[in-house]
Amino acid sequence: MSFRDNLRATLVAVVWGANFVVIDEGLRGFPAFLLLAARFTLVAFPLILFVPRPGPWRPILLIGALMSLGQFTLLYLALHLGMPSGLASLLLQAQAMFTIVLASATIGERPSARQLAGIAIGLVGLLTVAIGYGSAAPAVPLLLTLGAALSWASGNVVSRRARITNVFALVVWSAAVVPGPALLLALLVSGPHTVAHALSTIGLRTIASTLYTVLGASFFGYVTWNSLLARHPVSAVVPFTLLVPVVGILAAWLFLGQPPSVTETLGGAILLSGVATATLRRRPRTLPGFAGAAVAQRSLATAASSSPSRE
Repeated sequence: MSFRDNLRATLVAVVWGANFVVIDEGLRGFPAFLLLAARFTLVAFPLILFVPRPGPWRPILLIGALMSLGQFTLLYLALHLGMPSGLASLLLQAQAMFTIVLASATIGERPSARQLAGIAIGLVGLLTVAIGYGSAAPAVPLLLTLGAALSWASGNVVSRRARITNVFALVVWSAAVVPGPALLLALLVSGPHTVAHALSTIGLRTIASTLYTVLGASFFGYVTWNSLLARHPVSAVVPFTLLVPVVGILAAWLFLGQPPSVTETLGGAILLSGVATATLRRRPRTLPGFAGAAVAQRSLATAASSSPSRE
């Protein structure tokens, strides 16, 4: 990727890392599913009335159901049930390993031996984190967070295969999948009275949290992310999510007083090592005399990777 695309991916990682703390703050005294419904209502409306539909219904609905509804329903519920935001930002990076496995099974991007080794290392890290967290807290929030990672990974693969070029329109239209089911969940779980009371007493903290998730995490984050996925291989984009837990853990430690335990830190380091092994690629060294041939090879590789996959 170019320097500009590398910078975009880095900024997305920073925004998403801080997003966990912002969501955690917004959930204080406010129903989780109602906050989710409010977020994606603002993402979808009124823009959906003016932005043309970016492609066929099927991939739009699938991306919305997986990358937005599935991922954030499980994540918001996990945070609501007590999952520390820093640890959530770490565990969600299991999506990188899940993405490689799903991409291999569905769109033919076969994992290399190095990627398989990275997945094995990452699984050891996940197990270590689970032991460290499970010894002091219920396992349900952890399982919900891993479910959110799997849902995100599934959305990654659908987005890669769909190759929808108008990513802004994709974010807007796919967001419309979320508000209805999220509001229904809020009414069923919290009850109509609690929902009405929360809306009538909404505070500045919740409003600020919602605006950050809408403008930062959704519009900037997902428009940029889907744009990168549409133009580059999954393996070139996914590694930047390694920065997300670093930002998330530091933000949770500084602003929420949630330092990770020694076991969680060790498991997190192993997990990120596995993700790095599976996703980071070593660039071949080229002698000056062969620079022209290297450029030609990169051009051919870029053309091959950007050609549409056959259904």
